Amino acid sequence: MIDKKEMKKQYKQHVPEMGIYQIKNRINGKIWIAGARDLHGQMNSCKFQLKNGIHVNKELQGDYTRLGEEDFSFEILDSLEPRKEGDHNPAAELKTLEEMWLDKLQPYDDKGYHKRKKRETEKG
Repeated sequence: MIDKKEMKKQYKQHVPEMGIYQIKNRINGKIWIAGARDLHGQMNSCKFQLKNGIHVNKELQGDYTRLGEEDFSFEILDSLEPRKEGDHNPAAELKTLEEMWLDKLQPYDDKGYHKRKKRETEKG
């Protein structure tokens, strides 16, 4: 039997899985893509938000509320290996990975729940 000190030690040593996940509407195929430093924790949080009508993306929330939980799937698309060396910036790596998946899957308009970012015009 593991004592409380050992459980606490194991918890502190646990490194959550980081990466990119998607929520897919099984009816119309639209997707929502997001990066997370704790994939499983963030996906659970997202499920909670959707079930309680408080998700940040109103279009996704509307479809989820209208269709129901059974018409949506949650899937891990990619994960980052945890590293401990010095110049490691997991937030930057995660953002780059998320942008890669957004470019690849193009979850905009009728394909997804994301809004296209307006490009800044060059100032001359």
